[in-house]
Amino acid sequence: MFVPRVLSSSTQLAAIFPQDPVLRVGSSLTATCSVSAELGIHASTLFWTLNGKRLPSSTYSVLGPAAQSVTLSRLNGSRQQSGDNLVCHNSGGHVLAGSCLYVGMPPEKPVNLTCWSRNTKDLSCKWAPGGQGETFIRTKYTLKYKLRWYGREKECADYNVGQPYTCYIPRDLALFTPYEIWVEAANQLGTATSDVITLDVLDVVTTDPPADVHVSRVGELEDQLSVRWGTPPALKDFLFQAKYQIRYRLEDSTDWKVVDDIGNQTSCRLAGLRSGTVYFVQVRCNPVGIYGSRKAGIWSDWSNPTAASTPHSERLLSGSCDPKSGEQNSTLRRELKQFFGWVRKHAYGCSGMSIKLYDQWRVWLQKSHKTRNQVDSTRR
Repeated sequence: MFVPRVLSSSTQLAAIFPQDPVLRVGSSLTATCSVSAELGIHASTLFWTLNGKRLPSSTYSVLGPAAQSVTLSRLNGSRQQSGDNLVCHNSGGHVLAGSCLYVGMPPEKPVNLTCWSRNTKDLSCKWAPGGQGETFIRTKYTLKYKLRWYGREKECADYNVGQPYTCYIPRDLALFTPYEIWVEAANQLGTATSDVITLDVLDVVTTDPPADVHVSRVGELEDQLSVRWGTPPALKDFLFQAKYQIRYRLEDSTDWKVVDDIGNQTSCRLAGLRSGTVYFVQVRCNPVGIYGSRKAGIWSDWSNPTAASTPHSERLLSGSCDPKSGEQNSTLRRELKQFFGWVRKHAYGCSGMSIKLYDQWRVWLQKSHKTRNQVDSTRR
């Protein structure tokens, strides 16, 4: 890479035309460097660099003793949004004049505009740039909004530098009235506007994940865990019906199983689990009906994982059985297995009555195993 040296006395004695042009990707450009006779330089001794790299002399044309041009064909997008540096040098390498080339594409229509409110008083929105998203030159995105039937157009001012294509409106929002919201994209090559979305703040309320998630065993039942959690504190003062979801997975697995049928309750019994196994559990909330809104809210993030293990099966740990007793009760056990297999299948999730029946059967079965094992040990 060529390292230029600056010739301070030449700053007003040479110039490049055009100065700081804006071009589409794939365009060609011919730029001319003109030097003053005061410098005592012949144009044939000049050379050019682009972003510090010397351009081949085959691209030069001497237009006269004081002017030389360079032709750049099929330009790629600018390497940096501040533009590419095209520089004219004398034979000693000193900088005579420079120009910035802005080579890019006009923006395409922004897409996937979505908004949500944490507490009905604010609004956050995010979107994605249209097309492939790369314009190569500085492009400004502006989120605009206004009340649907009246009110003046406003611009969102709080853009998150760490999260591009997001903006936050912290206050002064009306409730029970729809807003129209859209995004405008603009750069030196053109403008584009997203589709307009219409929403009521009350219809896009979300919240923090449920707090105080606790997972515990259900007595000695080796295939169940109890999950309890608290209502999100940010919504404690609102009248609403919450929907909750639970998901859980094995400690050594990445596959989550989701329980949907929880409704508004803040506890759930997970059944059909493996004995002696560690499970990770998460809960999330969807606030429904804030101030009477008829639309579902937006799901919160999942809570932090909470871990608990199911008890080991005593039948597996005991390592003994009674063949005679098993033979005498084989028919009954087979019928019970079939019946409660059906109960277990239909009691998936957080059901009530079926789980209670299943609990009673498991307790009875475990007690019968304990009693039989005690009798066996006495005989021995």
